[in-house]
Amino acid sequence: MGVLIILLLSLILGVGFAIPGISTNILMALFGFAPVWLPVILAMLFWNAWITYVRAKFIANQDTTLLEVKIPREIAKSPKAMEAVFDGIHIGIGETTFINRWFEGKVRPWYSFELVSLGGRIHFYIWTRRFFKDIIEAQIYAQYPDVEVYEVEDYAKKFVYNPNVHNVWGCDFKLSEDDVFPIKTYVDYQLDKDPKEEFIIDPIAHLFEFLSSIKEGEQAWIQILIRTDKEERREKGKWFKKEKRWKADAKAKIQEIYESATPDYPAIGGGEDERVKGFALLKPSDKEKVEAIERSLTKKAYEAGIRVLHIGPRDNFRGVNTVGILGIFKQFGSGNLNSFEPTRWLVPFNYPWQDFRDRRKEKLKAQIIDAYQRRSWFHAPYETKSFVLTTEELATIYHFPSRAVQAPGLERIPSTKSEAPPNLPIA
Repeated sequence: MGVLIILLLSLILGVGFAIPGISTNILMALFGFAPVWLPVILAMLFWNAWITYVRAKFIANQDTTLLEVKIPREIAKSPKAMEAVFDGIHIGIGETTFINRWFEGKVRPWYSFELVSLGGRIHFYIWTRRFFKDIIEAQIYAQYPDVEVYEVEDYAKKFVYNPNVHNVWGCDFKLSEDDVFPIKTYVDYQLDKDPKEEFIIDPIAHLFEFLSSIKEGEQAWIQILIRTDKEERREKGKWFKKEKRWKADAKAKIQEIYESATPDYPAIGGGEDERVKGFALLKPSDKEKVEAIERSLTKKAYEAGIRVLHIGPRDNFRGVNTVGILGIFKQFGSGNLNSFEPTRWLVPFNYPWQDFRDRRKEKLKAQIIDAYQRRSWFHAPYETKSFVLTTEELATIYHFPSRAVQAPGLERIPSTKSEAPPNLPIA
């Protein structure tokens, strides 16, 4: 907010000085009307600072926890079970009233679903406020009764970055197209139809193979941050009615596809400018888009962000893992719909003269680790533009794999849990 105000004043003064003879008049007018505009600007700056302060205070006071999920040898469920978990934790409490939002600083709960390789050993983590711990455990056990959930020490906060010892590469991921277009999901891979194990093609297998390839002394962190999507805007032509931004855009896109595929013809017996609409002639690619968007509209939606880090020894930092990170989400991409692509942090640096002696790069390495450790995405200090993913899309990129995924780094529980026989003798 403050930056925008400064830019606006600079623009006004710049225009004034660019046109001879009126710069003095502009300055006099600005100072003359200062009692009018200055209090407004100061009030806006104060309000922005106040919101940032109360939110930061509320977030800092929250007790958080990290849960680790250990999976059994056999998981006979499709990713649809994980979609049910995401459905069950779709909670948007905390911002009900203006007092909650603007004076108490309350914010919607957000979660971080994390896939981590520590020296090639793969771990499933879920970070959350402690208040929601029981809810998350209940949802996981309801769908995966044979897993084990433990509260563990935070591996990320335990790590201390030393630029003389470690090297780091990391980035965020964004969608290549508008978020109304879904990625390629487990439904497109027909995992919702429960095929025989030998025919299962799980797109997440590639990701687990990459995590398994991490060597001893290296780490790879993948963080999927989500919160319930509540972004609204005023419905077109209606002052007091709001609609979900993402759903409105999705419906508008469907309408746009139909309109572009609908031919018009000269009206019989009409004037030269009179035309009539025919029937929509959707191409196969357009039909695929419409069907995918319409399926997404039936799902719950989250605002999401993805952050990935690779950490290794400075003297033996394997750049091949950077290449691996850039490609870990390619299997979820669809040329006709949407895909993930890397962005921000250490991605933009292409030439040495862009960052003399790597000073900016070293600063960003420390910052991306700090952002990851804080699980910061939706709020300061690392507020970042998010995108919408449905529960189906989230379950595609984060779920517990069946035995068909044989990545060596997957550590599974040796035996499944079972109840004791009812006829055991009582001592």
